[in-house]
Amino acid sequence: MEQAIQGVLLDEAALTLEELARACAVEPGWVVHRVRTGILLNDAGGQPEAWRFTSVDLVRARELVRIEQDFDAGEELAALVVDLTEEVRRLKSRLRLLGHH
Repeated sequence: MEQAIQGVLLDEAALTLEELARACAVEPGWVVHRVRTGILLNDAGGQPEAWRFTSVDLVRARELVRIEQDFDAGEELAALVVDLTEEVRRLKSRLRLLGHH
């Protein structure tokens, strides 16, 4: 098995389906399924070979993989946990901007 890609991407950087799968240490089919079910890359159209993923997509995909594996969670539960975690992060950020700790 190939080694997972490590590092930080800029938001403008774009990963292909194969690169995202490798970076998450999953099969491309795992990514395709989650894109088609709306869990990843909500605005994907066209063929999977044309899809491009940002660093935000990479972070989300890695979180999904971690939750699915660590907690033996189904994809829908993992997506819900990631959605809620992202929302909590956004709300905490807004509170900090408003001067609340």
